[in-house]
Amino acid sequence: MRGLVFPGDGQVELREFADPRPGAGEVVVAIRASGMCGSDLRPYQAGQSAFVTGHEPCSVVAERGPGVSELQAPLGQRVMVHHYWGCGMCKHCRVGYTQMCVNGARVMGFSADGGNAPYLLAPAGSLVPLPDELSFAEGAAIACGTGTAYAALKRLDVSGRDTLAIFGQGPVGLAATQLATAMGARVLAVDPSAERRELARQLGATAAIDSTLGSPVEAIRELTHGEGADATLDCTGHPEARANCAKAARAWGRACFVGEQGTATFEMTPDVIHKQLTMYGSWTFSTVLLAECARFAVDRNVPLRKVFTESFTLERADAAFRKFAARGMGKGVFVFDVDQDSPGVTSPVS
Repeated sequence: MRGLVFPGDGQVELREFADPRPGAGEVVVAIRASGMCGSDLRPYQAGQSAFVTGHEPCSVVAERGPGVSELQAPLGQRVMVHHYWGCGMCKHCRVGYTQMCVNGARVMGFSADGGNAPYLLAPAGSLVPLPDELSFAEGAAIACGTGTAYAALKRLDVSGRDTLAIFGQGPVGLAATQLATAMGARVLAVDPSAERRELARQLGATAAIDSTLGSPVEAIRELTHGEGADATLDCTGHPEARANCAKAARAWGRACFVGEQGTATFEMTPDVIHKQLTMYGSWTFSTVLLAECARFAVDRNVPLRKVFTESFTLERADAAFRKFAARGMGKGVFVFDVDQDSPGVTSPVS
């Protein structure tokens, strides 16, 4: 099979990989959709060619390994994949937070093969059924960006009582805007891109603030009677946005951070201590929250498809990542031929 790798310097390459074969406790899934995520952009520039890229896989079960029952992974079942490999036995793995495995986790698309290929090898315990009401593309979104947004909103305990300011309206921020609106919150979306601000409005934001025009913190205070937002969420990983995330929260407010990498500097006394601010870090989600997010989207009729602005085949990966890196679109997804054959039983894993 051919899988997508990042040679570095903003280049992509389709490289030959052996079809995977499942071992004990493992499955092979046939990929139907694989989402693009902002965290792909760092290896896109720096290079990641040892493994197939892609950590937002949505698929159907194609083959089971020894010890995996029909009940656990029915052949042909539509599934999302929690994109981590862990020991399966530690306290974090046992509650579905495999990424926090005390014995060390591998991440699909980064330190293990990911979903930008026709087939993916995965632990049977990483599979989460995809509700029939959701498309494979929507399942791919939940498998990272949308699921990450949902878990952060749960950490913040967002409800209809809240005004929520969301910094960054990339795929995660747009999903947070959409989900928080469905939870009843009044959403203030912050982003420098006019296109993304317009998407945020379409997805339910009450106001969309241009972060290049004056202080977004002051704009948020003007919209909240001078107090600041009840809750704030940073989806950028940018130092200034992170600082503003703390500054824009009101006294006794809550601030949550999901944007990876980099640093942030806070004025601890006015921005945190004297405001009695509660601060959270939120790292993706558990298998339990992955399933819960999907069910929430179905039950509340959240139109997850509206986050998507582009779909591509792997053959168009170069154009896809160039446009994504230039912030020229919302959520992007790679789609696969639904008539793929099952993995060849004679091809060993290399």
